Amino acid sequence: MKKTFLTLAISTLIAGTVFTSCQSSAQKEENAENKVESAEQNLKEVKQDAITEEQKAANTEEWKIFRNESEVKIKNNEIRITELKSKIKKSGNQQDKIYEEKIVMLEQKNHDLNVKMDTYEKSLSDWETFKRELNHDMDEIGDALKNLTVDSKK
Repeated sequence: MKKTFLTLAISTLIAGTVFTSCQSSAQKEENAENKVESAEQNLKEVKQDAITEEQKAANTEEWKIFRNESEVKIKNNEIRITELKSKIKKSGNQQDKIYEEKIVMLEQKNHDLNVKMDTYEKSLSDWETFKRELNHDMDEIGDALKNLTVDSKK
């Protein structure tokens, strides 16, 4: 990247020297100003491209880590839901119907989180907002599963 900019600056300087030798001082000054503006604009574009590339690379790596961690949490929720379903079938309490409805609702929310992750991977929208919302939703399901077991033991 620095080599490209250095090459561009040297090329501009050489071209400026060649063109300025055949022009009046007013034309030389105007051409120099235009070249400086052009070089500044090129520098801004190169810097912005570099920043964008760095962000994409960081987001890609961060996304892989986040996705793996989230999948583990979702799988743990699925295991916990399966355990709760089997406990309800064995217990025979009158409250079982209420717990079963709650479990089905939590199972659906857990499934929705999986779909949400797949959707994000295709759209790549605002990363920070997505990450915050998904973590919040996963924590909410985890808390609900813990609270459900506390309620079912009473």
